[in-house]
Amino acid sequence: MAGLGALCLVLPGRIAYGENELRWPTLAEVLDATEKPDSLGDLGNLGSLGSLDTIDIPETPDIPETPETLKTPHIPASPVIPDTSANTDSRIFLRHFYASLAEAGERKVRVLHYGDSQIEEDRMTMQIREALQKRYGGQGVGLMPLAQTIPTRTTRQELRMNGRFTAPQQGPKRYLVYGPKRDQRADGLYGIMGQVAVMNDSIVTGSETITAVCKPQTASAHYEQWKIFADSSVHYTTSGDTVHLQGRGAVYAISQESRTGVIVDNIPMRGCLGLVFNKIDSAQIASFCREEHVELIIMQFGGNAIPTNKNPGTIKGIVSGLREQVRYVRSCAPEASILFIGPSDMLTQEDGEWKTYPMVPYMDRLLRKMTMEEGVAYFSLYQWMGGSGSMKRWQESGLAGSDGVHFYRSGARKAGNAVADWMLEGMEN
Repeated sequence: MAGLGALCLVLPGRIAYGENELRWPTLAEVLDATEKPDSLGDLGNLGSLGSLDTIDIPETPDIPETPETLKTPHIPASPVIPDTSANTDSRIFLRHFYASLAEAGERKVRVLHYGDSQIEEDRMTMQIREALQKRYGGQGVGLMPLAQTIPTRTTRQELRMNGRFTAPQQGPKRYLVYGPKRDQRADGLYGIMGQVAVMNDSIVTGSETITAVCKPQTASAHYEQWKIFADSSVHYTTSGDTVHLQGRGAVYAISQESRTGVIVDNIPMRGCLGLVFNKIDSAQIASFCREEHVELIIMQFGGNAIPTNKNPGTIKGIVSGLREQVRYVRSCAPEASILFIGPSDMLTQEDGEWKTYPMVPYMDRLLRKMTMEEGVAYFSLYQWMGGSGSMKRWQESGLAGSDGVHFYRSGARKAGNAVADWMLEGMEN
C-alpha cells in the first residue's frame, strides 16, 4: 500500500502507453482528501443519524439482452424527451384509493407494495404502513411467504419440520416468478406474492408437516388474525404466533392482519426489473384483489436496469415493458389505484470520481411520461432526493451505502416517510 501510495504521489494521473492510456487516482483521491461540500443542499434537515446500518448485498439484475438493433456506438450524455407531466399532480390518479380509506373503519383496505431490493427487510413499506394505520386503523404486517429467506425488521420467522428448526432454504421447494429459470414454473400459479412453497415437493423428509412461527418485532406488527392462502389440500390450525400446516400442496402466502383498517403488504423481488407480473396467473391476481379488497398497488422498479445499460434505446424498451406490466396489473385489478415509485439517484465511478449514471434522469423522465399516459400516480425518488449527485450527499450523511445504489435503513426510513407524507398530503389538496 505504501508503494502504491508513493507511485500515486510522484506520477501523473495518466500516461500514454502506445495507442492506449493508463489512468489511476491521485493520492488525494485515494485518501478521500478532496474538498467536501459545506452544505447538503436539497437534502434538508436530517436530524440525528445515529449508527450506520449494514449495507445491502448487491443485486443480480435480470436484465434482458440488448437487441442488435438497439445498440449504437454513440451514447448521448443527457437524452431528452418531452416532459408533458411537469405541471400535473399525479396524485389525482389515487382518487379511488383515497375514497376507499373513508371505509377503513368498517372493512379492510389492502395495499400491495412490490419492489426490488430497495424495499427488502420491509424497508420503506413499514413507514407507509405505519402512517396509514395510524390515521385509518389496521394491524399486522400482512403477507409473508411460508419460507422467509430474507429476514424483515418487523417480524421474526422460524420454520420447523419434524419438530426441528429448519433453514428456509432447506424447507419446501420454492418457486419464484423472478430470478433463475430453474426456480420458475410454467403454469403461472405463483400467487399474489409471485412465489410459492410446495409442501411435499422437497428432498427433505417432513415437508408435508410444517410449523411456522412468526413473532412481531414492532408495535405496528401486532395483529388480530391469521390468514393462509393455500391449496384446499393443505390444512392448518393457528395458536398465538404459530401456524401448523399439514398436507400436500402449494402455500402461496401467510398473513398476520386485522379484520378492518389498512393492511400494507411488503413484496420484495431482489434483482427484478418488474417485467414479470404477466407471468403470474391473471385469475389468481384478480381473485385475490377482489376478495381481499386491494385498493392500491405500488410498483417500485427500474433501478436494476441502470448499472448494466448505457443505451437510451434499451432503457426506453424497458420502460415500454413496464407499461405493459402496468396494463396487465390494471386488467387484473381494474378498481385499484396504481402508484409507481421510480429509482433513486445512483452513482458510478468515472476516472475515480463518483457521478450519477447518465441513464437515471432519462429513465425518470420516461417513467413520469409513461405513468401520466397510463393514469398512474408517480413518485420520483430521484427528484425528491435532489437530482443528479444527490446520492453522494446521502452517503456523506450516513443515509446510503458505499455502493452508491442502496439506502441504509436510516435512508430507507426517510424515503418511506416521504412517500407516505406525499400520499397523505394528496388527500388534503
